[in-house]
Amino acid sequence: MTDAATLGSSFTERTEVLMPNDTNHLGRAFGGRILEWMDVVSSVACRRFAGHQVVTASIDHVDFHAPIATGDVVTVESYVFDTGNTSLTVRTTVRAEDPEVDEEWDVTTAFFTFVAVDDDDRPVSVPSLDCPSEDERALRERALDERRDHREALIERLGDEGASE
Repeated sequence: MTDAATLGSSFTERTEVLMPNDTNHLGRAFGGRILEWMDVVSSVACRRFAGHQVVTASIDHVDFHAPIATGDVVTVESYVFDTGNTSLTVRTTVRAEDPEVDEEWDVTTAFFTFVAVDDDDRPVSVPSLDCPSEDERALRERALDERRDHREALIERLGDEGASE
């Protein structure tokens, strides 16, 4: 294992057509199916970066902003933007498109944290994050800013809900 790995080395993308078995009775995506795809893509990004197996430690708050219908094309993208000693955090986005009308929209963004493990499921060190290009530095800053903003919004929302009880 090297001492550092690049953000770009972790970039992972998966594209699917939303099929009927991925949907509910209204022909819209099951949220659980989308979360499954996000978890898989996120874990691949982490494995590419760390060079080890990984396990999901946490998923930050997830909001679905728009529905996905049967036949829509779904793209899940993920990259590592932060690391600890044994942990990796990824920004994972979901976009959908209807190619017949050339329309594309954001569905959700979430932040996953994974822990790298050895063959005995014990945590192992991960490389530090290197962002050699301006594009990689911009992606990292965007993810850090978005995660901070998501957390602040959630704290505010939870505070508002608590105040109304």
